[in-house]
Amino acid sequence: MIVANRSAGLVVVRWIEDEWRCLVLRAYRNWDLPKGRPEPGEALLETALRETAEETGLSALAMPWGDDYRETEPYAKGKVARFYIALSREGQVSLPLSAELGRPEHHEFRWVSFAAALELLPPRFGPILQWAQTVVEASTKQYTQ
Repeated sequence: MIVANRSAGLVVVRWIEDEWRCLVLRAYRNWDLPKGRPEPGEALLETALRETAEETGLSALAMPWGDDYRETEPYAKGKVARFYIALSREGQVSLPLSAELGRPEHHEFRWVSFAAALELLPPRFGPILQWAQTVVEASTKQYTQ
């Protein structure tokens, strides 16, 4: 199925205080994961990495879980968002100015547990977060040593 209205992003995770946390972003009252639309000819994984770097300043991300992904059900006039899982070994998030907006795209970021992310994010992210949590927690010993 080809989806014209598509975006790609990352579930960015870190091991903090003996638990996995994921990065969530807030724009006004809405919580989200880093994501955005692809540029012409750009692969969706490239889009996910670029958008995350642009929105959070995080560019030194590892992809130890590979390029497996999950997609949201269509929402907002048929939009579908694809998400990959990335590991951040650092927590230095910044909210840089968006050249298009002249201000940061987001107002706040938090590193939260998967349970807290499920509460903050819209329900369409539930299956994405549950998948990411299962994948990440299955490899805890490997990536927290």
